Order: sequence, then structure tokens, then C-alpha cells
Amino acid sequence: MFARAARRLGCASASARALEERLEVAGGALARGGPTSVFARFASKKQGGSSSNGRDSNPKFLGLKRGEGEVVRPGNIIARQRGTKWHPGTNCGLGKDHTLFALVQGKVHFSTDKHKGRKIVHVAPLSKDHPKYVEGLP
Repeated sequence: MFARAARRLGCASASARALEERLEVAGGALARGGPTSVFARFASKKQGGSSSNGRDSNPKFLGLKRGEGEVVRPGNIIARQRGTKWHPGTNCGLGKDHTLFALVQGKVHFSTDKHKGRKIVHVAPLSKDHPKYVEGLP
């Protein structure tokens, strides 16, 4: 009997003495014309159907699109990046989202700046008579 009453009053771990005191208080309220029932609060649970972790972003497909020695045409994308992991060199342009692209038809060439340690991407034109041909690049 005490266990059922204890659950109803919200004190499942109460001692018998504390339970009797609560029952007397509740009984006294009934005798004075107070509330006719005792309400107990139950644990609530979040409703189903909502998820707090169900978000993910679409892939951005970053990275190198052309390798060393590949032939590119003007406008071909060489690399997509966030920030400048690779820096534009000769005949290579830099877009507003840091995309590297070819300015002339030629072969892609990678090098490293000795002083700053940057990786630089060049596009060497295919023919020596090209106005933007650079001697020394393969």
C-alpha cells in the first residue's frame, strides 16, 4: 500500500515515516475541503519525429583537377581550393573562389618557391613561337 501511495505522491524512495507525514498532510487537506486528488508529475519524453543531428552539407569536390604534364586549354580548371594551397604562376589565373585555371593552351607544371615555400602552378605553352612561351618550363 505504501509503495503505491509513494508513487502517487512522487516519493518512491521515501522512508515509511516521511510517507506517513505526507499522507497526513494530504488527508488534512481533504478534511478541510481542499483538493480531492493528489497530482503527481511524471517524467516527460521528447516527441518523436524530430532529429537534432539530421543535417549534412553537400560535397564541394575540391582538389587538383589536372596533374603534372597534362595538356590544358584556356579556361580549364586546374585546381579547386579553399584559400591558396596552390598559388598561380605563369599563364595561370586565380578565380574569386581561389580556383586556378589555365590562361593559355599548354602543359601544367608544378614548382615550389624557394624563399616562401609556396607551391606554384604554371602552364607552359605548347609551341616556342607562342607570345607567352616561357623558356625553362618543361
